[in-house]
Amino acid sequence: MQVDEVGFYNRLLDYHNILYLCHRNADPDAISSAFALSEAIGGTVGLVDGSNRVASLLVDKLEIDVVESPNPEDYDLVVVVDTSTSAQLNDIKLSNYCVIDHHATTALTENAAFYLHRNATSVAEIVYDVLNCMGAPIMHRLALGLMAGIVTDTGHFKHATSKTFKTFGKIIESSGVEYAEVLDLMASTPQDVSMRIAMLKSASRASIERISDWLVVTSNVSSFGGSASSMLINIGGDVAFVGTARGDSIRVSGRAKRDAVNAGVNLGKIMEEISGHYEGTGGGHAGAAGIDVVADMDTVLFECVESVREILKDKKNPLSL
Repeated sequence: MQVDEVGFYNRLLDYHNILYLCHRNADPDAISSAFALSEAIGGTVGLVDGSNRVASLLVDKLEIDVVESPNPEDYDLVVVVDTSTSAQLNDIKLSNYCVIDHHATTALTENAAFYLHRNATSVAEIVYDVLNCMGAPIMHRLALGLMAGIVTDTGHFKHATSKTFKTFGKIIESSGVEYAEVLDLMASTPQDVSMRIAMLKSASRASIERISDWLVVTSNVSSFGGSASSMLINIGGDVAFVGTARGDSIRVSGRAKRDAVNAGVNLGKIMEEISGHYEGTGGGHAGAAGIDVVADMDTVLFECVESVREILKDKKNPLSL
C-alpha cells in the first residue's frame, strides 16, 4: 500500500526494532537517508554488502553506527532504502518490510507492507520531507549527510530540479550547514590508485559510435564501472556504457548527458527492458542506470547502443555546430 510522508512516519511508530537496510555498495544517498531516519525515529542502519568510497567516508566522519550483513529476522520491520530490486539486496529474504525509494520503477513495492515513493532526484529529499512532517530538528550531522546524498545523487546538481534546490536550501536554513562544508567533506575522499588505473584503462579501451551528432561510448573495466562511465561523459561522450565482469554475470553501468535525456534517452527504462531479455535485473534513472545479467558483455553493450540509436538517430544534438 502506498502512503504519503505522514502515513510513512505514523506507520513506523508502530514498530520498536527497525532496520534501515541499504543496497549493496551503498552510496551516500542510501547511507544518509537511512541514518537520518534512524536518528529521528530510532533503529539500526544496515549494509547488505559494504558501501562505496564516499559513503564509507560519511560513515567515518559522521560516526554512523552501521551493521554489516544484518539478519532481517532479528528486526520487527525492515525499511528498504533507495533500492529498486531484490538483486540490489543480494536476494536476501524479507518478510515484514516497507520501502522508501525514488527510482522510476521499484519492483520491491509489490510485496511491501507499505511504501513511500516519489519521483525525486534523491531519497534524501523524500526523507527530509518525512522529517519535516514530524517536526524533527535537522541537526548538523544529519544535515551534512542529507546534503551529501543530494549532491552525489544529482551528479553535483546536473540532474537537479527546482524542488531539489528548494529542499537543499531548506536544509541549509534549518541546520546552518554551508554548502562549502559538504564539498570539503567529499573532497577529502582519498583517491584510490586502482580507481585511477581503471579510469585510464576505460579511456584506452573506449569504442565510439557516432549517431548523427551524438557520441555513444562503450568500454569495459574490471571495477569502478559507474565512475568510468561518468568519466567518459565528462571527456566528451553524450551517452556511455561500461561493462564489468562479475564471475558468470556482468554489470553494465550507463550514463547520459542531460541533452541526451531531453532528447528521449531514458537509461533506466533501457536497462530494465534489456535485463528482461536475460532474466536479469536492471533499472535506475534517466541519466544513470545499471544492469546485472548473465550474458556476453559485447552482446549486451551492443543492445544498449542499439536502443540509444533508435532514440537519437533522428534527433539533433543542441551542442553540435
